[in-house]
Parts: sequence; C-alpha cells; structure tokens
Amino acid sequence: MQLDDIKEPRQIKQLSQPELVDLAGQIRQRIMDVVAGQTGGHFASNLGSVELTLALHYVFDSPKDKIVWDVGHQAYPHKLLTGRLDRFDTIRQYQGLSGFLQREESEHDQFGAGHASTSVSAALGMAMAGKMTGEDFHSIAVIGDGALTGGMSYEALNNAGNLKVPLLVVLNDNEMSIAPNVGALPSYLSRIRTDGRYAYAKHEIERILQRMPQGELLVEMGKRMKDGLKEVVYHTMIWEELGFTYIGPIDGHDVGQLIETFEQVKGIEGPVFVHAVTTKGKGYQPAEDDPFKHHAASIKVPGAPPSPPKYQDVFGETLTELANDDDRIVAITAAMPDGTGLLPFEQAHPDRFFDVGIAEQHGVTFAAGLATQGLRPVAAIYSTFLQRAYDQIVHDVCIQNLPVAFALDRAGLAGEDGRTHHGLFDFAYLRCLPNMVVMAPKDEDELRHMTKTAVEYEDGPIAFRYPRGSGVGVTMTGEPHSLPIGRGEIIREGTDLTIAAIGSTVLPAERAAEMLAEQGISATVINARFVKPLDEELILDSVSQTGALVTAEEAMLHGGFGSAVLELLSREDVQIPTACIGIPDRIFDHGPQGQLRKDAGIDADAIVERARKLLKPATVAAS
Repeated sequence: MQLDDIKEPRQIKQLSQPELVDLAGQIRQRIMDVVAGQTGGHFASNLGSVELTLALHYVFDSPKDKIVWDVGHQAYPHKLLTGRLDRFDTIRQYQGLSGFLQREESEHDQFGAGHASTSVSAALGMAMAGKMTGEDFHSIAVIGDGALTGGMSYEALNNAGNLKVPLLVVLNDNEMSIAPNVGALPSYLSRIRTDGRYAYAKHEIERILQRMPQGELLVEMGKRMKDGLKEVVYHTMIWEELGFTYIGPIDGHDVGQLIETFEQVKGIEGPVFVHAVTTKGKGYQPAEDDPFKHHAASIKVPGAPPSPPKYQDVFGETLTELANDDDRIVAITAAMPDGTGLLPFEQAHPDRFFDVGIAEQHGVTFAAGLATQGLRPVAAIYSTFLQRAYDQIVHDVCIQNLPVAFALDRAGLAGEDGRTHHGLFDFAYLRCLPNMVVMAPKDEDELRHMTKTAVEYEDGPIAFRYPRGSGVGVTMTGEPHSLPIGRGEIIREGTDLTIAAIGSTVLPAERAAEMLAEQGISATVINARFVKPLDEELILDSVSQTGALVTAEEAMLHGGFGSAVLELLSREDVQIPTACIGIPDRIFDHGPQGQLRKDAGIDADAIVERARKLLKPATVAAS
C-alpha cells in the first residue's frame, strides 16, 4: 500500500509488518520533502515518532479510541494517516494545516495542544468520562521525555494511579534515559507481567503463603525481593509507586514489538505506562547526529537580503554583556535556551545560567528565591508560556515585591506557530498586578536599553515584552542605558491627532502618520514605552493640544494599553474622540506575522482608517 492511498487510519490494519516498515519509510520521506523542503516546521521529533504512530493506529481504533498527543509537534505522521495527506504541504502555512493539534481540524485530534505536559491530564479525563458514561474505548496519552519535566504531568500521573481507571501512557523517550534498556530481560518480564495467567498465579501464591506460619512476613519479603530485583534490572519504581503497570523499555522503532506490546496492554485493568525509546531525527542522519539543531526546519529564500538581528539574539547578547560587568545577574529559561537567545549567556556564564526544564511555575519561584538573596534574576520565558506561572508571579513575586525581571519573548502574534503560541494576553495579565512595571520596546535598539533598565530596577518586579523574529533594522546606538521608569517619548509632532503606540505598533504608527500627512492630517506620534506606569503627563499634554486620540498595541484590547489610557482619560474627565486599536476578541490561527497583523487590524492602513473615521467630518473633508 502506498501512503497516497491512505485516507483513514483503519486502512493500515490490513498491512503486514514488512508493509508497515515500508510505509514508515514513505512517511519519513514525505516529512523530509515537505517540512525540510517546502514549509519548515518541527522536523526531528516527527521523524522519530513514525513507527510509534503506526503501531498506535494499527492496534487502536481512532477516533473511537482516544489518542492524545502531548504538545503535538511529534504528530505529523498522525496527520498523514488521518485524512490530511492531500493538505500536508499547507502545514503551518496561512489558512493551512496547523503545526500542532486542533479539534476543529480532524475528529482524530482528540485534544488541542501546543503547550507541553497536558496529555496525561486530558487523556485521564477522557478515561474517567468513559467509565462514568459506560462508553467502551481506550484512552492513550503520548508524552515525550521533555514534557515529563513539567510538574503538571506528574500531578496527572499521581491522580491516575489513585483513580485506577484504564489509561495508557506512552512515553516517547528520545533523549533522556529514564530507564536503561538492558536487553531481552525487561521485554521478557513485561510479557510475563501482562499475561493474565501471571496475575492469577501471583494471587494464588500470595493466598497460599498467607495461610502458612508467618505467611504475611513471607508475602512482604517476596514483594520486597521483587521490587529490589526490578530496581536493579530497570528503574520502574517511580511508575509502580504511582500505581502504574510499567512496560519497557521497548524499541520505539520496532513496529512488531510495539504492536505486540499495545495488544498486550489492552487487557490490563488500571493505568499502564509503556516506555518506548526512539531516536529523534530517525532516518535522516544529520538530524540523528544533531537533533537539537534539526528540531525545526526553516526555509531560506535564495538570494534574499540578510535580515536584521532577531529580537531574541539582541536580548541574549545584551544580557550577556551586562552580566560581564555585574555578577549578580542570573538568567533562567524554561527549556528554551536557544529560542530565548540565551546560548551566549550560557557559554559565557554557565554558573549563572539555569534551564529549569518545561517548568515555568518552578522557574518563576526559583527566580523569586534568588532575588531574596540580592541576585538579579532574569526569567526569559515566551509570553504564551509565562501564562502557566501566573499564580507564582502574583503570590511569589508581586506580593513580596521582589526584583525579578521577566523577558517575554514571542509577544504579540507569533506567526506560523499559531493560536497556542501567540503572546497576546501579557499586557492585561501583568498590568493589573500591584508592584509590576510593564514595558515594550519599539525596536531592537530600544530592547537593549530596556534590558539594561530591567536588571538595574531594584524597586520590584519588571517585565518587558518583544516580538518574534527580526528587528526593524535600526542602528544600535552606543552602550545600553537605563530608561526613566514610566516615561515615553514624542517621535513626531502634529496638531490634529495623537497616535499613542507601544512596542511593535510604533513603527506602523509612524507610517500611518506619514500617510495621514499626505491627506492633510497632522498627527503626533507617541512611543509610550510603558504600559505601567503610563506616562500620564505626556499623553494628557498631547491630547490637550490635538483633541483626538488613537491608541495602538499588538495585544488584546481588553485590559491592555488602550484600556489603561481610557482609564486615565476617564479619571481626568478628558472627553475627546478616542479609538483603541489592538487584537480583537477572537482566536487567531497561524500565518505570516504581517498577514495576521493585517487581519487583526493593527497595521498602518488600519490606523489610518480609524484615524480618518475618528476625526471630525470637517477635518476629513478638508483633506
């Protein structure tokens, strides 16, 4: 059977094991052709999950059986087998397939995912729902070893062991060695332990021993010997103690062994943990040799001019330079040292660099603890991922007014990663917190100054957010310097209108002012810099002269920068024509950032349109 013939996963059940192996090769080739050659996207992780995906769909019956993929960045083979083959070349493209999982995209996507460590909780919920409603289906969570660094996964594992409902957790272990593969013995023991005859014999032996003199002692000694042997042979104790039947480690690229294992666990009552060892980048030697480098593939356009430096790199290099002169500076990341630009910091200051894993909650409180001892921790976490540590920001940082700096990468519309990665809520969720300072740079040079401002601010927590991707191409101006807290700047003066913008909307505001000038409308442009505290004097003085105001931000309108300005105008009883431009109350999917900004109505054209509608008819008519 050819990959192109597969329209739904049940078709592969008729294949022999050699045919499945051949199909695995076809899937890998399609991923290499499309992802590495056309679209870009998560690469090595998907090459490593091919046989695992085939075995799951061979043994279980999706969508009746619920296969829940953690994160989803290893689920491209799943997409190819579940009716999306003809659209695979649109993956991560505007209005195409998502690079993650979406319930709206396919009935086989049981749970939307983009953040890590959620699969076990979701699959457990489904398993419990099946028990409560009397529905007969299997619930399977597929989780990577990286996602197991997230505390939420252990919360779910602990709960699953307590509830004792049928649940299969499959660990796709492609890097971290949780349990060593010591050959045939673990597989042999696993087969015995899943055999119903073994369970019956175990029960009968315990019953007989209990009737003998000191029988309870003999039973307990037997259990301890068994547990000791297991711990020597392979490290299963944690899973067994959590209430799971542990199977593995098994070869995650041996389709036959995977199928045999999944067939065996179908009959086990209660939660089961299957440990499959895979190779990230399997089948593509460069990715196998360097899976970190090939985690994601990017497409470079031949002949394209060099891009300005990325915001993340400007931040990382600046923080590294500042740390050269200040040994109190500590950098913290949650499993994203490359994505946050902190690799130079790690190389220069390894003793002051901490990757806490996919554990944002711990990372924030860890930073708070460092701050109590006079250090200057900088927690570099994507805006969308910092949401996961909100209580820690409130309880451990803001209430205690600790000087923790938060560097929020990927703020705003994050592009091809889509709905789960857009950092659109940080203005609203940080601005309401007592003691918190919130700022955003208009370009990469101002980011350098805000990094300096953040590490030198000692009066409490401070956050600065910046976009994904390249800067706007400005010249770096001298050494980084601290900015006065709560002070913006006027970058263009006008008489008819004030445009107050922040962060990535400042440049579009400048362009809009130029376009309005061509139409005879004179606009002042303010780079607000700070959402909290606002430069109230600057804003009030400007609107008193122009008599009209447009605010612009790449964040949710509700509770954001525009809301802060409206609160100021209300408090001061300033009644002027006002319009707020920002992200509307809807979910945005993936696509190029420029296209998404246009769709959201926050680009220069949108600012011009809103400004013209806002101004008095006479002013517009005169233009």
